[in-house]
Amino acid sequence: MSVVSIRDLCIDYHSDSGTTRAVNGVSFDVPNARTIALVGESGCGKSTISQAVMGLLPPAAKVASGQILFSDPAGEAAPVDIASLERDGPLMRDIRGNRIAMIFQEPMTSLSPLHTIGDQIGEAARLHQDMSREEAREATRDMLRLVQFPDPDRALDTYPFELSGGLRQRAMIAMALICRPALLVADEPTTALDVTIQAEILKLIRDVQEELQMSVLLITHDFGVVANMADAVVVVYQGRVMEAGPVETVFRAPEHPYLKALLDAVPTFHMDANERLQPIRPIAPKIGGLLSKERAPAEAAGARAGEPLLVVDNISKTFALRQGGSLFGKSQGRVLKALDGVSLTIQRGECLGLVGESGSGKTTTANAVMRALDLDGGSVRFDAGRGLEDIYALRGANLMDYRRRVQMIFQDPFSSLNPRMSLNEILMEPLIIHNVGTSAERADWVRELMALVGLDQRYLRRYPHSLSGGQRQRIGIARALALRPDLVVCDEPVSALDVSVQAQILNLLQDLKAELGLTYLFVSHNLAVVDYLSERVAVMCKGRLVEMGPTSTVVNDPQHPYTQALLAAVPEASLDHPLDFDHLSQTRASQPSAWPEPYRLDADTQPVLVEVSPDHFVCAPGLASPSLKEAV
Repeated sequence: MSVVSIRDLCIDYHSDSGTTRAVNGVSFDVPNARTIALVGESGCGKSTISQAVMGLLPPAAKVASGQILFSDPAGEAAPVDIASLERDGPLMRDIRGNRIAMIFQEPMTSLSPLHTIGDQIGEAARLHQDMSREEAREATRDMLRLVQFPDPDRALDTYPFELSGGLRQRAMIAMALICRPALLVADEPTTALDVTIQAEILKLIRDVQEELQMSVLLITHDFGVVANMADAVVVVYQGRVMEAGPVETVFRAPEHPYLKALLDAVPTFHMDANERLQPIRPIAPKIGGLLSKERAPAEAAGARAGEPLLVVDNISKTFALRQGGSLFGKSQGRVLKALDGVSLTIQRGECLGLVGESGSGKTTTANAVMRALDLDGGSVRFDAGRGLEDIYALRGANLMDYRRRVQMIFQDPFSSLNPRMSLNEILMEPLIIHNVGTSAERADWVRELMALVGLDQRYLRRYPHSLSGGQRQRIGIARALALRPDLVVCDEPVSALDVSVQAQILNLLQDLKAELGLTYLFVSHNLAVVDYLSERVAVMCKGRLVEMGPTSTVVNDPQHPYTQALLAAVPEASLDHPLDFDHLSQTRASQPSAWPEPYRLDADTQPVLVEVSPDHFVCAPGLASPSLKEAV
């Protein structure tokens, strides 16, 4: 029996410029108590299909033809064609949120900041189950317990801003499941989460699905998630189904070239040293005279590849927590230790990967390198051709020179570009601020930057809203390279992108590093991405470095339990390497006090990095004494 049967569905978007067919003749079934993955790139139509199933299409969209037949396994009524129902009619409102529920991609924008978690979850029960306020509160408490919320009683009275991203997503799942629906539509439910939190959410969806015997329509572009969750896969491209079938067939014997290309674009831990990702639309950077390595001021006089470019020495940083800023309740007078004795060195010409979960201190370290915050202790030294200098002691012209030599590529290509500036103005701005060249030279420079990241010069008159996510990120890269920096800090530059666009950007960063002699600090939570791009990797947890060494060594022979947990939580696009959900749920890898000896840390323990093999360092206070080190 199928809970939902989609038959020859066509959906059009109507605008002043004409009609666009977003979904064209799509057909597939969602069987009872099974998971169907709908995969494809951004803009392929998969989210439009999910909106149609929920009766949530925007006003500009119309179902041109086809059917969406919903058969409720809990009832004996005839199937209902959702496509023919009024979006705000009583029958659709009775189905939406009750028998068909949805989890959205970004929980912070989907939850009301003005209402408690308990009120928001209980609202659906009161609307659809005719419960009283007390009954809804009790049902909400039971649902929070089902989704493994810590202390459900207190959670009822918390607000979304008081919760972490993983807990907000759990709250949204509880809201979707409070009426025990027949179908759960999960639209990119883990895209914005760390790999460890992602694994927890995926396990939660599987466990709840088994208990409630519900069906799941999973919208995603991550084939690692598909391999671990789906029973069958539907691959969509430009509104059409390219290939569909059981997950075993799709992964082991893909037939359509588009599906093969998507699978080839996914970075894995099993790639050869010189193997490249195969993006669907490759980018060929064009290096001209203005940006050539020979003319780049980033090559400081006398400096050579392999010499220290940046030295971070024992830096520490604490933040005061405002009242009410803890997970539950008040936190007056508390402080958060974001960095605790972090030390690392970046050699000129290398890419150092910095990995860890949200809250581990990665971005705070990156901001310290950018001199975007004040430190409590330690130093950050940079070689601008005058030897290593403390960047926090720089003033005037020397500080301006440092700002030019160190640039950042931001995580979100949507919010990091000014929507009121054209692409030409965005790329011109750093040249004007630093008084680089004449107006004619700047115009030439901007055109060369566009060619460098594989974009047409005709785009210069456009604004960011007219570009795709991948194109916006390329503009972000071009802006970072406009001043020919020595060091580029990449803060999660591909975490919000589809796998095909991610492959484009990773290959582009790799090519630019080789052509322009760039040095990268690459911040990420995905070790598979870092493994592809970085020569060395540093792993952070709770503001401390816990492991550091050559990337191949750390990936193939991880010593620290936290590093092992990060690697184990990366979902691979392979049926031969499934996630061990039971093991992941039993480990407490993010709690230093729960680590086994000799790695255990508490608030009073000084973190110590011990060299366990050449250039491979692990935070293991228990190995610091000579007797223990000799024994190991």
